[in-house]
Amino acid sequence: MHNDAIPGVEFIDNANQRTPCVLVLDASGSMAGEPLKQLNLGLKVFEEQLKSDLSAALKVQVLVLAVGGHDDVEVIQPWVDAVDFKAPTIEAGGLTPLGAGMTTALNEVQQQKLVYDENGISSTRPWIIVLSDGCPTDLDWEQSADACRKAEEDKKVVIFPIGTEGANFAALGQFSNKSAKKLKGLNFTELFVWLSRSMTTVSASVPGQKVRLPSADEWAEVEI
Repeated sequence: MHNDAIPGVEFIDNANQRTPCVLVLDASGSMAGEPLKQLNLGLKVFEEQLKSDLSAALKVQVLVLAVGGHDDVEVIQPWVDAVDFKAPTIEAGGLTPLGAGMTTALNEVQQQKLVYDENGISSTRPWIIVLSDGCPTDLDWEQSADACRKAEEDKKVVIFPIGTEGANFAALGQFSNKSAKKLKGLNFTELFVWLSRSMTTVSASVPGQKVRLPSADEWAEVEI
């Protein structure tokens, strides 16, 4: 269980290699209604799927960020092992500060890597999933996008940009060296099933390997 007072306490009884995964979720006003309903259902599926595999439940760590308001980035789920992950409920409102969200995500994975190192825990390359139905609204988002692509080039993270109908895919794609994917309708459940299966595959692999993911496109293989 995550414990803010004692960093690393979760490693005392579970010294397994970790596979860190950050979800950067658009919580702007335009997500209100059915999109948000389906997103929250998808998060519950993500929780169930991860917990259904004993190895992934002990090895995958999840952190969830919600971006909305004027320039707000909220950690709605601090780092936690999947076995203890409880799907949060996202609430929508405001704008879409994706740049601030992605900068926070990069900082979070950097800090968590230090925690792993301090506790002698090996880890695979962190994944950052960024999901939006629009376009970044913060003024300096392109600087954040540059930093994200550089982090990928330096093999510090793997970033997957995903948009719903109406999203600015050109902008989303700038946060990664991979092009942004379009979600089929509001099928967040299918997305989170793919993500949980991918996490299960990665968590069972050795850092530095290339692994095959349950996909047939350019996301079919990644180095971890």
